[in-house]
Amino acid sequence: MRCIRPAARTAAHALTIVRDGVITGEGPTTKGRIHFSRSLDADDAAWCARILTAAAVEHQPVSRAEIEALFAINEAAAERSDGGRFDDLLAKAIAHHAASESGLPVPPRTVALSPDTNIDRWAPTQGTKMDTKVLEWIAGRMRGQRRTGRALAAMVATLVGATALPLAAQLPNVLDIGMM
Repeated sequence: MRCIRPAARTAAHALTIVRDGVITGEGPTTKGRIHFSRSLDADDAAWCARILTAAAVEHQPVSRAEIEALFAINEAAAERSDGGRFDDLLAKAIAHHAASESGLPVPPRTVALSPDTNIDRWAPTQGTKMDTKVLEWIAGRMRGQRRTGRALAAMVATLVGATALPLAAQLPNVLDIGMM
């Protein structure tokens, strides 16, 4: 895992401010509009997109701290009215992070995270070239999520599925231990 750059740290902090607005319905990201607590709307998703594609971070890989902040927003939002934009953004951000941590080339964030760019245009289509530790981290984070969007579930199934194959051989042993 690479060290987090100051601009990515700032972006991760800005995402926590969006999370706070989603939780409380108040704060700088909700000013001038009606916002209910525990809801995520199109403006919240747009805030996340602007933060993740700011000029200061555009050519940097999405950091783990930013992904953690996005997962926190995902968990905080019980209600959604964003038309799926946040789920798309989360899936693409995770793929961007995982690919870059695995040493694979990634496009600039403005391309990779754009709603007009299909994730399969640039993201790895199989986990075999991915760093196993990164995939295990993603799988672990996914297990802790209450809500998983369709785009995120499909992307994780594709990437993490390859990592889960070696674990499948161990499954009977785990079940035997659990039955004792």
